[in-house]
Amino acid sequence: MKKNFKMPDTYIIIFFVVLFAAFLTYVVPVGNFDLHKVSYLTETGAEKTRTVPIPGTFHYELTESGQPLTKGIPFFAPGGEIGVSNYVFEGLVSGDKWGTAVGIIAFILITGGAFGIILRTKSVEAGLMHMIKKTKGSEVLLLPLVFVLFSLGGAVFGMGEEAIPFAMILIPIVVGMGYDAITGILICYISTQIGFATSWMNPFSVAVAQGVAGLPVLSGAGYRIAMWVFFTGFGVLYTLSYAKKIKANPELSISYESDQDYRNDFKSDEEADIPFTFGHKLVLAIIFFGMAWIVYGVVVFGYYLPEIATQFVIMGVSAGIVGVIFKLNNMTVNDIGTSFRKGAEDLIGAALVVGMAKGIVLVLGGTDAGSPTVLNTVLNWVANGLSGMHATVSAFAMYIFQSIFNFFVVSGSGQAALTMPIMAPLSDLVGVPRQVAVLAFQLGDGFTNMIVPTSGILMAILGIAKVEWGKWAKYQIKFQLILFFFGSLFIIGGVLMNYQ
Repeated sequence: MKKNFKMPDTYIIIFFVVLFAAFLTYVVPVGNFDLHKVSYLTETGAEKTRTVPIPGTFHYELTESGQPLTKGIPFFAPGGEIGVSNYVFEGLVSGDKWGTAVGIIAFILITGGAFGIILRTKSVEAGLMHMIKKTKGSEVLLLPLVFVLFSLGGAVFGMGEEAIPFAMILIPIVVGMGYDAITGILICYISTQIGFATSWMNPFSVAVAQGVAGLPVLSGAGYRIAMWVFFTGFGVLYTLSYAKKIKANPELSISYESDQDYRNDFKSDEEADIPFTFGHKLVLAIIFFGMAWIVYGVVVFGYYLPEIATQFVIMGVSAGIVGVIFKLNNMTVNDIGTSFRKGAEDLIGAALVVGMAKGIVLVLGGTDAGSPTVLNTVLNWVANGLSGMHATVSAFAMYIFQSIFNFFVVSGSGQAALTMPIMAPLSDLVGVPRQVAVLAFQLGDGFTNMIVPTSGILMAILGIAKVEWGKWAKYQIKFQLILFFFGSLFIIGGVLMNYQ
């Protein structure tokens, strides 16, 4: 009798990846590069510096007999060191408040708590019911509008983490409109990563990569803008086609079962016929102006995780106060605290995944180019392997490498600082324009952010949508292959036209 294959839980998948990473530490010798600081001008004219590896300076760490050293990771490591069994704890506490892992974990829990308060007021549901009654079917226009706006956000200011709170609002809304959580992910996260990957001015990826590669920041914008228009248009058409199919037959969705809670809430709200009161409007106004404040702060002042998380706390508490004053959903003062706790609890699973995924990188020794690690050795092997290839083949290979490398270094600026100092001069040797080397980086980085389990933002979005990573990956692989195909055409086209 044939048994149906059950996709392993996300935690199990990450555990086996950790074991594979541990195996690599026993067979791949460690090495490092010499480092130096490079300066570059941002799009605003400000000068920035980054510490990057010097091409051609890679050297293995050697044993006493002069052989390349392998540093097999132990099973258990005391004293705060990294061992296979330590990966969960060390991953959770790694980094700082500005990024992975502990910063994103705190951000996920705080924004989850803030939206727990907002959702307790039932204002989003009341507004949704009101919108559906007013639009009478034309609410489908919401999908392409949100997709384009979020893609633009990814292209202009590197929208990524900011998509997490939007997902908390949009996913229940689109499920209530008759679609599914996947549709919500497409319009509020996939859109941002398409914009991120094809950006002509993203300060966290293309600007850093061009600066490190010695190119004028924001140069070659025309080709990238055309690329953004193409991929955003494709994303909109794909989303509308998928959404139409799911609305016609909801059971085709991979999230059909996990969407049931959203559908039940929507059905109960519909049966209860929640009135759209002045208090509900005030809460929605708080959300609108709060989001506008966040976007303004990110674009104008460079706000990041600490500031944005605080802004959401202000939004959540303000909404809670309005809920208590206007007795929205019979809300009391104590409900502000319990709702914050419940909202954070709902995202505990996603927060744990972020730490576990970071543990994979720690097991491999981290991403510091100046410290002996397995990843540095792999980077050097790839650089040596590309030499001697035809320009178009080399560019295509760079794209493949950047796509795979993003599994380990999901930070756009971090990957740019680590790989571009090697790839930029290498591109000169193999006849690949440096702009194409940057293009290979940003496409490989941005597109694979949609599927790699090491992306904290993706795992947070999936946690909100209640979708297992294994199911998502199975669904996403076809879309990834399509994006990779078109991305390859743009890479090869850049070589053939000598894109400068």
